Amino acid sequence: MNKKIGLLLSLLFLWFFIGPLKTVQAQKVYQIGTDVTYPPFEFANKNNQYIGIDIDIIKAIAKEEGFQVQIKPVGFNAAVQSMEAGQLDGVIAGMMITPERRVKFDFSQPYFNTGIIMAVGKNSSIKSFRQLRGQKVALKTGAAAAAYANSIKSKYGFKTVTFDDSNNMYQDVVTGNSVACFEDQPVMQYAIKQGTPLKIPLKPANKSTYGFAVRKGHNQKLLQQFDAGLKKIKANGTYDKIKAHYLGTKHHKAPAQPQEDRSFFGLIKQNQAALLSGLGETIWLTVAAILFATIFGIIIGLLGVVPNKFCQGLSTTIIYIFRGLPLLVLALFIYTGIPSLTGQKIPAFLAGIITLTLNEGAYIAAFVKGGIQAVDPGQMEAARSLGLPFGKAMRRVILPQGIKIMIPSFINQFIITLKDTSILSVIGLLELTQTGKIIIARNLEGFKIWAIIALIYLIIITLLTWLSNWVQRRMQA
Repeated sequence: MNKKIGLLLSLLFLWFFIGPLKTVQAQKVYQIGTDVTYPPFEFANKNNQYIGIDIDIIKAIAKEEGFQVQIKPVGFNAAVQSMEAGQLDGVIAGMMITPERRVKFDFSQPYFNTGIIMAVGKNSSIKSFRQLRGQKVALKTGAAAAAYANSIKSKYGFKTVTFDDSNNMYQDVVTGNSVACFEDQPVMQYAIKQGTPLKIPLKPANKSTYGFAVRKGHNQKLLQQFDAGLKKIKANGTYDKIKAHYLGTKHHKAPAQPQEDRSFFGLIKQNQAALLSGLGETIWLTVAAILFATIFGIIIGLLGVVPNKFCQGLSTTIIYIFRGLPLLVLALFIYTGIPSLTGQKIPAFLAGIITLTLNEGAYIAAFVKGGIQAVDPGQMEAARSLGLPFGKAMRRVILPQGIKIMIPSFINQFIITLKDTSILSVIGLLELTQTGKIIIARNLEGFKIWAIIALIYLIIITLLTWLSNWVQRRMQA
């Protein structure tokens, strides 16, 4: 009897403790892409944590349906392209459900009703689309509002200019470079409430809905779980609480955002953790990239001077290709293009390192090759006449002289690599530039934040320039 009781207690222990543990371990973790600057749907708070209607909805649904999500704030365009390439499982980013998007994506049931509005400057007299004729209008790349504006621009005769994020689009109107911008209604209303000096002169046009998206024919279980979870959070009131928290209700306003010190020193103090994190990512990218680019560049540069036509041709071709490709194009090709062909995911950080290695390495190869060729050809002839083989003559005679010529270029390339890391924000890396965008999305202090970011870059580049000058003096001594 005692043995039976012991066995029963053991089974109960396994059921209560081990069973739930296995369930937790077995939970599926989905990679969900989102925008970085789209309040109130997704934005970072002062603690650099992502919040917003979309973020809260997907987390509430995940809790109801028993799966986990890892939010990837990569920006709308990068999120969509990454999902197409299989890098992400789904996207929730205030994404309008349109016939064009249904061709490439499968959508959930709509979770938010919206419409497209035109916003103008506070003192603008524009009250209709007809008044836009001959004027310039600001749009956000990839947005449904941009597609709508482009569909009517011929009819109303206006020109368009595009930006990667909402804040820069708003600022183009505020500064008077553009007379209007097109945006989703709730996003624009939220921005105006937060102090953006714009107004909405017309009722919403082209009413639509937001949906959660997955790649066509993929992650259908996730899509079903989203729809099921959406019904549950609407039924239990969670959905309404999320909306009310950010947008308020007819009878109650949304909670006011805490007042922040908007001075330069106040902004630095409030965002120092985010800025240091972005700076750390920038430095890691720079150091790792310059290390691999140096190895890659030296190998390709040396191939260009060996007495072999194939090696010389290969070196010239590699330098030509990777110096000729814009860094932005190369980054997108590696991060989204290659996974589309191979089906294998490439982490954003790794994609960034590969991009910088190939691009910066091609430049290093060019000046390694040039530095060696700058050494008097008679030096090699003299070394060979003394009986030294080519490899030994290169190591003992040519390279020591060539390195003195190359060193300043190496330091200069390090500085260039540091600045080029800012381009990698396009694939969602949270380096210094991307961090700036995220902070601006919350406080809309574009001028001050970019001034702070510029100052940080300037300080680091100044230090590197001093290092370069010191090395040159030592080499010449």
